[in-house]
Amino acid sequence: MSTPLFRSGWWRVSRRPVLVSCFAVCVAFLSGCGAVGPSWETGVSSMRSTMKDTKEFINPAPAIDVNRYKWENPNQEKLALLFSPVDARIMALTRYVTSIDYRPDEAWINALLTRFPWVDGVIVADENGEILMRRPPVPLKRFSEPLVFESIWRETLVKTVVDYTALGPELYFGMPNFDGADFKGLHVISFDPRVLFSFCPEPEQLVIVDPRAQKLWTSTETPPAGAVELTNIPWLEIMKEKIHGTVMAGEKQYTWLARFIGRDLFVFATESANASIEDKGFSIPFFGGNS
Repeated sequence: MSTPLFRSGWWRVSRRPVLVSCFAVCVAFLSGCGAVGPSWETGVSSMRSTMKDTKEFINPAPAIDVNRYKWENPNQEKLALLFSPVDARIMALTRYVTSIDYRPDEAWINALLTRFPWVDGVIVADENGEILMRRPPVPLKRFSEPLVFESIWRETLVKTVVDYTALGPELYFGMPNFDGADFKGLHVISFDPRVLFSFCPEPEQLVIVDPRAQKLWTSTETPPAGAVELTNIPWLEIMKEKIHGTVMAGEKQYTWLARFIGRDLFVFATESANASIEDKGFSIPFFGGNS
């Protein structure tokens, strides 16, 4: 009588492994048919989509936004196209002149005159103002009067000086020289500011105003009609408030921008392309924003 009870208990204990095995076989069969998990084609498609998204992220297709660099103000665009090549030469010269704060040697001066052939001369003076070296030794334009070069405490450049000689203007700017903390003199370069128009794509369209001497520089002997009246404008007072804008002179509207030549500001101006457009700040499209 005890044997059937033992067999019945054994059957109940061993039934679970059999059922689990059957379930595992069914799952494997269904998986192979794609009923439970994704099929092979679905996996390949998903992988290709992921690879495409990754490729576009790492190596996106190039695109050019031609409207990003578009000027909104034709007056500013005209002036920028005229003065930018000029300004680039001035800034390059300024960087070179300010690259040393000690007395320059022959190699530095030779490199300067080679790199900037439009520079007329170089002067090196001691702390007492005595000229130690001058290139060329006898300049084409002699000083119309003794020149005074002033330096302001904590400023790098000495004040820009423009000498109006019988042969035309000559602009000077330079750097103080030091030995440690001791002042040892200065080095100064000079050039005719009218040479700057040779870098302008349309020089007859651009004028430069010396606001301190109230003089006008142009590419021709005869200034454009009405442009001389730009010298009557109180630029020094205006530039205390802003460094760009529009003004009326000789019944014409001029768009202007003040830029540094050496240490001091000079005014670049051109007749406005469209006098009806309001000046809302000088916006440079490749940098964005207004200045």
